[in-house]
Amino acid sequence: MLTRLLKDYLRPYRTAVALVVLFQLISTLASLYLPSLNAKIIDTGVVNGDVDYIWRTGGLMLLVSVGYLIVAIAAVYFSARASMGLGRDLRRDIFKTVSAYSSRELNQFGAPSLITRNTNDVQQVQMVTLMGLAFMVSAPITCVGGIIMALREDVGLSWLILVSVPLLLVIVGFLVWRLIPLFKEMQKRLDAINGILREQITGIRVVRAFVREPHETARFEKANQDLTDTSVGVGRVFVLMFPVIMLILNLATAAVLWFGGKALAPDGLQIGQLTAYISYLMQILVAVMMGTFMAMMIPRASVCADRIGEVLDTKTSITLPSQPVSPAQRAGVIEFKDATFAYPGADKPVLKNISFEARPGQTVAIIGATGSGKSTLLNLVPRLFDVVDGAVVLDGVDVRQMSTADITSRVAIVPQRPFLFSGTIASNLRFGDANASDDDLWRALTIAQGADFVRDKEGQLESAIAQGGTNVSGGQRQRLCIARALVSQPKVYLFDDSFSALDVSTDARLRAALKEHTRDATVIVVAQRVTTITQADLILVLDDGEIVDRGTHEYLLENSETYKDIVESQLSEDEVAA
Repeated sequence: MLTRLLKDYLRPYRTAVALVVLFQLISTLASLYLPSLNAKIIDTGVVNGDVDYIWRTGGLMLLVSVGYLIVAIAAVYFSARASMGLGRDLRRDIFKTVSAYSSRELNQFGAPSLITRNTNDVQQVQMVTLMGLAFMVSAPITCVGGIIMALREDVGLSWLILVSVPLLLVIVGFLVWRLIPLFKEMQKRLDAINGILREQITGIRVVRAFVREPHETARFEKANQDLTDTSVGVGRVFVLMFPVIMLILNLATAAVLWFGGKALAPDGLQIGQLTAYISYLMQILVAVMMGTFMAMMIPRASVCADRIGEVLDTKTSITLPSQPVSPAQRAGVIEFKDATFAYPGADKPVLKNISFEARPGQTVAIIGATGSGKSTLLNLVPRLFDVVDGAVVLDGVDVRQMSTADITSRVAIVPQRPFLFSGTIASNLRFGDANASDDDLWRALTIAQGADFVRDKEGQLESAIAQGGTNVSGGQRQRLCIARALVSQPKVYLFDDSFSALDVSTDARLRAALKEHTRDATVIVVAQRVTTITQADLILVLDDGEIVDRGTHEYLLENSETYKDIVESQLSEDEVAA
């Protein structure tokens, strides 16, 4: 997967990669040439006292060194451009892929894991790309070129290369083999700690309300300790690796000095050649060390690339039609035709053979016990889920044959859990219509019974909203979400238990204002509170995923035991009679 990602995402940066290879080749050849020049200065200039030769060769060395520096900087620059661009493109594509997921895929991965994959995992792939372009191009050239140049200086010491290089490769290869499972475990530990932290931050009020701080602290400490233990395991391997590498480097240097010193002779090995041989041996071993350092990074990057690939390769279960059909009319007629829905791997469907019709000017209410499938039924209309059998039809066209833009232009949903984005009140309301004027926003707020508390804020429409709307109350958050739906002026309004946080009087005023505003639209309401739906034109009673009764409030009181039980559990006998 790592190879595939690099191949696909480095393609737009082929020029930068080619320049990196060119500059690395030039800089490597320059670095290999410098010890040879140094040897000539020692053996020819210093020994013979030829000052002019020293200046000429020294000047050439200086020129080569400056050129080496410039080319090396250019190579790192283009390496950074290619690797940072790869990271940017990966994050963009992961975000686009996840944005298209249905709730099914989001639940499959989980929010903490998706966050880790789009941050830490991408960073690991990005880093190994940078290091690979910066070092992996030059390492093999340096290794091969260093061997050739070392043999030119003295063939008799070549056995030192044959011993030290394979020994270094074997030792580091064993340590890298130990690192692979640790890196896999580390990414899982990161997912776990991110999940716990995100959960605790989101549910901090619940934690405090039930005095569960010690329990949650213990949970976090366990996850933190697990990550620490895994990281320590990785650290132990790293602690062994660098001393071993330095030991081999120093032993190789000592061996060259020992055996090379004995080989020094007026007509044989010269001091400059011995110095150059040491330099070449160091370059070879450093190149091997850089290669093994990359080999340490590759296993973790490979694990991360596999996790990224899982996200990119997982297609949303909501497939868009190749040739979308747009309804001829824009009326807002919703029809369920024997709609059945089941979650993957579930023993039985959540919804079974749901059939009803909702027309403009009509309010359809859905009520039932917790877990009866009310919210799931509502989510089928905007295609947050797709039916497994039957159909959901909007203005005469199956929603699976319509484009997403066409559906969202006709349908607005207020979710069960109201969510606001960081920004301002105005920016949140304009999610419904980016071109809405301030007057449109105030009109929607007035209908949603939110204008008063917005006017009381210092910034009014420009008042800041924290992420998730945590700086406003639950009731205010619900009213802002309702106003956001009103701003879009759809033909179909879907309210998923959107009035639960409102007091009775505010609920009554809001329903009265909505009735006037939505008289030409279709309204489907999921409710737990009976008083919210008594005036609905049609009430659907859901039980275990099936519509067991339907009718008006008065009809169901007379003919539906299930509905009557729900009403009597919430209202007194006098209220029921009224």
